[in-house]
Amino acid sequence: MSAPPFIWPSRIRFVDTDASTRIHYTALFRHFEAAEEEFFRQLGFPYTELERAERSYPRVHVEADYSGALKADDAIETHVALERVGRSSFTLRFRTYKDGVEAGKGKITAVCMSVATQKAEPLPVALAEALRRYLVE
Repeated sequence: MSAPPFIWPSRIRFVDTDASTRIHYTALFRHFEAAEEEFFRQLGFPYTELERAERSYPRVHVEADYSGALKADDAIETHVALERVGRSSFTLRFRTYKDGVEAGKGKITAVCMSVATQKAEPLPVALAEALRRYLVE
């Protein structure tokens, strides 16, 4: 059985909005990234420690869909789960809720890369195992 999604509460900031007073289309990715960073910290793998191991995790695919209005000062929850854990990559799935209603969703795929060779390499075993606990069915 998989773990429930990791939930990161945050708030839409004025800087996240555009002239329409809604969230700028790129700003939801900052919320995804903040939730991702805290998710990894909760797993026991903060990015600062992962990078000390001479690995980086560049994004190779990102996507987002918006289904509700998000405006400055709206309280939101971003749910993080794993869609896929591969040999050298993983895909995180995000769902953002405002007042319990989904307002946006997205995915980010990252690849484990050797800093020295700039080539993909297998995910660390302990990291892959921790991530698999959050796979969605």
